[in-house]
Formats: sequence, structure tokens, C-alpha cells
Amino acid sequence: MYDLELPKDIKAKISEDGTVITLSGKLGSTSKIVNRMLIEAKVEGSKIVFEPTPNGKLAKKADLAARSLVAELKSASVGVEQGVERDMKILFAHFPISVDIKAKEVHIKNIFGEKFPRVAKIVGDTKVTVKGQDVHIAGVDEYDVGQTAANLHRLSSQRNKDGRVFQDGIYHVHED
Repeated sequence: MYDLELPKDIKAKISEDGTVITLSGKLGSTSKIVNRMLIEAKVEGSKIVFEPTPNGKLAKKADLAARSLVAELKSASVGVEQGVERDMKILFAHFPISVDIKAKEVHIKNIFGEKFPRVAKIVGDTKVTVKGQDVHIAGVDEYDVGQTAANLHRLSSQRNKDGRVFQDGIYHVHED
């Protein structure tokens, strides 16, 4: 049996069928999926109690799943209380790169002299702002913020070229 003590500002809610745990804080809310075959979750006051199923062959897997869920919810509680931020920097030497935000997409223009923009998706409720050469990514869910940053970095990289020469792209500078 594992339990997670939540701070005062954060409220937890489990769906009626017990498959989704939602944490709500001052900055927003985030949800995590629970595997009911392996874990039984209950909210008791300001505490969430996880009980792995004591089913013979699945006991070890259930125990590992419960510990993983506790760790995910700990980081999610930090996200809904303080937020998650990543800073990235646009670097170029050959062609000037411009970045525009349209709806839930980031358009990277003129990278490596390409005529058509590369498009990266913004995941979840993540907010992306661009000021000059700095890209700021902020949100409540660390997985959404991290995936958005990874989408930007992956799309700005050049394949089949020497990375020591072609260093243009969008790179991680700081995460908080």
C-alpha cells in the first residue's frame, strides 16, 4: 500500500469508474490514467491511497505500477501548484530562422533555407511564446511541456549533415 500526501492547495478527484485521477491546483488541472486491473486508488482527506492488487503473477507488476503512479502524481502536483517551464534558444549561422505561433502549431520558417515551414504541434494546454531568439514554453503538465519542447527540437534538426558544421536549430537552454 502506497500513499501520496497532497499540499493544502491541491484537490484530487477520482472518476466514478476509478480509471482517471485529476489533480486541481491554482494554475490548472491535470489527469493521469489508472490501470484498474493493477491498482485500486482512493482519496482519503488530503491523501491518495494506492493499493496494488495482490494477484499472484501480477503482484510485482502491480507494485511497480503503483510506485510509478505515485511518482507521476508527485510531479503533477508540483506542476499544478508552481507550473513547469522550459526555455529554448533559436540559433542560426547560415539562414535566419523565424518562428511563428498559429493556433496549436509552431511554424519554423527558413530553416536551412527551406521554402516551406516546418510545423511542430503544441501538446495539451501548453503555452509557447517567442521573443526574438528566445522561445519560452510553459504549462501545468510536465509531459506536455516536455513533448512540445522535444517537437520543436526534433523538427529543427538537420539529417544527413555534419552536426559540427550545421548547428542551426532550436536548443534547450533552461528548464524549471
